[in-house]
Amino acid sequence: MKPFAALLDRLVLTPSRNGKLKLLADYFRSTPDPDRGYGLAAIAGTLDLTSVKPALLRDLVLERMDAELFRYSYDYVGDLAETIALVWDQEREALPADAGEPRLGAVVARMNALGRTEVRAAVRDLLDRLDPSARFAFIKLATGGLRIGVSARLARQALADAFGRDIGEIETLWHGLAPPYEPLFAWLEGRSDRPVLATPAIFHSVMLANPVGEGDLDALDPADFAAEWKWDGIRVQLSSAGGTRRLYSRSGDDISAAFPDVIAAMAFEGVVDGELLVGGTARSNSPTRSFSDLQQRLNRKTVTPRMLADYPAFVRAYDLLFAGERDVRAETFVERRARLAALVDAAPHDRFDLSPLVPFASWSELDRLRCEPPDPVIEGVMIKRLDSAYQAGRLKGPWFKWKRDPHTIDAVMMYAQRGHGKRSGYYSDFTFGVWTEGPEGEVLVPVGKAYFGFTDAELDVLDRYVRNNTVERFGPVRAVRAEPGFGFVLEVAFEGIARSGRHKSGVAMRFPRIARLRADKRPADADRLETLMALIDG
Repeated sequence: MKPFAALLDRLVLTPSRNGKLKLLADYFRSTPDPDRGYGLAAIAGTLDLTSVKPALLRDLVLERMDAELFRYSYDYVGDLAETIALVWDQEREALPADAGEPRLGAVVARMNALGRTEVRAAVRDLLDRLDPSARFAFIKLATGGLRIGVSARLARQALADAFGRDIGEIETLWHGLAPPYEPLFAWLEGRSDRPVLATPAIFHSVMLANPVGEGDLDALDPADFAAEWKWDGIRVQLSSAGGTRRLYSRSGDDISAAFPDVIAAMAFEGVVDGELLVGGTARSNSPTRSFSDLQQRLNRKTVTPRMLADYPAFVRAYDLLFAGERDVRAETFVERRARLAALVDAAPHDRFDLSPLVPFASWSELDRLRCEPPDPVIEGVMIKRLDSAYQAGRLKGPWFKWKRDPHTIDAVMMYAQRGHGKRSGYYSDFTFGVWTEGPEGEVLVPVGKAYFGFTDAELDVLDRYVRNNTVERFGPVRAVRAEPGFGFVLEVAFEGIARSGRHKSGVAMRFPRIARLRADKRPADADRLETLMALIDG
């Protein structure tokens, strides 16, 4: 466990991307199998230790520590794994020098082999054997959410750097392999042939667009580009080969089980890039529905017939990577789109349609269309060079995304919670609300939660306000003073909003973030729930 624990400690303290890449590459080169494979899986989010739950860890620490003292410790530290790692009272004598700490691979194998009645004793024993740093690493492994500033793609880039391979090759193999990735490492080190994948319908890394920045379009000729509407769904990839059909998210997660209706309609061979939506396709003449409707289908292992009927899913296709077994990614956007149009036309179905092009003659005309789209489920436009190949990653130049300007409201801070990782010492996750008429007058109702958008200096201001104005505690959550005459006003930006029966306020925001701290505004002047409802209705 020690090499992995040391890696986590150094990654948390290393802000630069290149620094993190070097640390990861060194770890992958110097660590033996299967430890490095499980470390890679933990960082990339593909490791599953389902036997260890946060509630069990709390119970174990409370066997040896006063509950009130643990509560104060957790409040001070702000992170469950770090708190337990520091306060754990070992009951065993130190192990003999030749015993050493268990290796990461042995820990993962043991945890996954445990029966339900064996977990408690095994976890207690392991926490006794580990030092605080390794204990922290184990608890993070077990509970998930490392929060060390490393994405799965960055980890794969580190693999490419470590062994001198092209990241595209690794991306192609990645989603057809499983932890601890020993065949992958054997191939990377030249000890074996390229791994054979378990399914022919594999995921291929997607091409990403850059946001349009100031002046990005000034030197570009509109005649060299095509535009499409940017729909508010989720990016997906449909892969069909040898009779096997799969639906993947943009990050490569297999979401086929949640969308059997889409899988059943994949009457083609190849790989299609598109947007997953709920509602009706262009063929059905039914409206496309909001992201909140799509959320009813997401993150489910199974779906009921009622849900399939109430929330029909479909894919709006906008690119083609493979036509049958033929790789067409090197062809131009125009050529790929012609192939895609033929594929969609050859297999007419109400689960698929073709993303329409948006005619425009100038950037100013496209800007107007972007700001006034014909459908509320459109969140902007995509701009693609007509001669662009389909290349994995976010290249500067071929594709742009130009989203509508975000909506903004003024809201009042209601609750705060400590962050994780570098922010574990700060209150950095904020719940905010707006005013509405209650049984006894004006009341605040929560409408969203945000934990980014502010600078480090602004975080200091927010954290200080929470500490000085806490009025109630709910475990790690702090309720702050929020009244018409006293409170903290935040300007909140968000991409979309919809009605929601799952929230007390009846609304759900899409991608909320704190845009500004409004010290110039009184809480009484913050927005009202009726304003948000009108925005939805509009």
